[in-house]
Amino acid sequence: MTEVCMLSDKSCAPCQGIGEAMELSVAQGMMAQLADGWVLADDGKSLTREYRFKGFAKAVYMANTAAFLADQQGHHPDVSFGWGYCRVLFTSHELGGLSENDFICAAKLDQMVAVTARA
Repeated sequence: MTEVCMLSDKSCAPCQGIGEAMELSVAQGMMAQLADGWVLADDGKSLTREYRFKGFAKAVYMANTAAFLADQQGHHPDVSFGWGYCRVLFTSHELGGLSENDFICAAKLDQMVAVTARA
């Protein structure tokens, strides 16, 4: 029996522009492994999630959480935030689209947010 490895258990592999971006159909299939709230771009080249808060400080904390994860994994999203929101966008810039690294980081961020919500 083969053991299934959850995305959040994996680590990002350095891509350095090697390989190709994920096909749209593959990205669509991987969406089921992420928490609700992630949106796959119509062209399949990015994943975005917007977090909503009541105030500014929690939006900053969320942006810092995404930045901490990015630093750990060596895979850096575009993060924007302001009063009441933090938006995180994953894409593999060097490949011009999505890679497994984007899904790994999104799943890890889901896990970090879930743990924080329980605390």
